[in-house]
Amino acid sequence: MEILIYGLINSVSLALMALGFTLVYGVSRLPNFAHGSLYVTVGFVTWLLLNRLGLPYPVAMLVSLVLIALVGAATYQFILVRIRGMAISEIIASYAIGLAILEGLRWGGLKGTTLTLPVFAQGSVDILDVTVDFHRLLVILLGALLVGGLWMFVNHTKLGLALKGMAQDERAALTLGIDSDRMAVFSMALGAVMAGLAALVLMPLGNIVVESGYHVLIMAVAVCIVGGLGSWTGAVLAAFIIGFAQILTTAWMGPHFQVVVALLAIIVTLISRPSGLFGRQKELEERV
Repeated sequence: MEILIYGLINSVSLALMALGFTLVYGVSRLPNFAHGSLYVTVGFVTWLLLNRLGLPYPVAMLVSLVLIALVGAATYQFILVRIRGMAISEIIASYAIGLAILEGLRWGGLKGTTLTLPVFAQGSVDILDVTVDFHRLLVILLGALLVGGLWMFVNHTKLGLALKGMAQDERAALTLGIDSDRMAVFSMALGAVMAGLAALVLMPLGNIVVESGYHVLIMAVAVCIVGGLGSWTGAVLAAFIIGFAQILTTAWMGPHFQVVVALLAIIVTLISRPSGLFGRQKELEERV
């Protein structure tokens, strides 16, 4: 039961980390390697607003999400739009932006392990002799609500359907009058907000450190490659596969092998099925 419960929590956490990354790539085909830096930035800004300016916790969270949405939109509007379609340049530029943000935060005072965000609910409960704190249970609930809300938005709103159209066939969407750059700006902003929501839900379980940005980026890339780049369904399924594999590895070999599991998942997927579980990239035999 411990493996089942904590495997579920870990899987939902990975899905939260990866949804913003796969959303941006699915809509605009932009691999946003600044994703992890946006995650850390939201946590740090929320902490500053909460502890230095004395804002209420909900207000601090809302302000940080608005700010990170503007950062995501500006990143595309002023930088990535100039190199869109140049895959290597997109990766290098977005990673450089993320690196500058993370190291800028480190230089600005984000050092050590003393910064934390309050949990949403104190206390714990025993589930079949397994002690689970309330915040981790809220991670499952909020993760399910976020995934369901994103699905409803994409499938039942005009803007969401426009994003879905861009993800399915950009040229056909252009012929219907959908502005690809405008959708890319919105997807970058929404992807940044998704990264921020993941930070607000997950960071109370640990500390706000720069290294979290690199960890979240690795996990997001692993989930998206295994699930298939651009596939939201694949990302959720891959999160559960990797999440439970990490918990099993932790139970048998120790927590230090969690990142190894993610990296092995990337390698095995690229060797056996380069397009991922639900990806649309060409398979190896189609390219040879």
